[in-house]
Amino acid sequence: MGIRHVALFRWADGVTSDQVADVEGALARLPSVIPELRAYTFGRDLGISTGTYDFAVVADVADEQGFVAYRDHPEHQAAREIITALAADRASLQFTVPEPG
Repeated sequence: MGIRHVALFRWADGVTSDQVADVEGALARLPSVIPELRAYTFGRDLGISTGTYDFAVVADVADEQGFVAYRDHPEHQAAREIITALAADRASLQFTVPEPG
């Protein structure tokens, strides 16, 4: 079994599309510098339903050690600092998923 990490964010009032693009740029670099990431996706809410978060990040890793390596990696920490400055609310969790294949 692998581990899936999901993080959801609501942006503070006044956060611009350009600021969210900065977040996307910081996150896009992570798969190339964090080898523990098996799969990594993120994106803006599509606005299909009400009451949703504004942005999501989904990271798949092999095990708890892989998650800790991702969580504590300096590039992830740098991206998190950008997000923290813009986020009004954050929710996250980790759960097990079947191995691919």
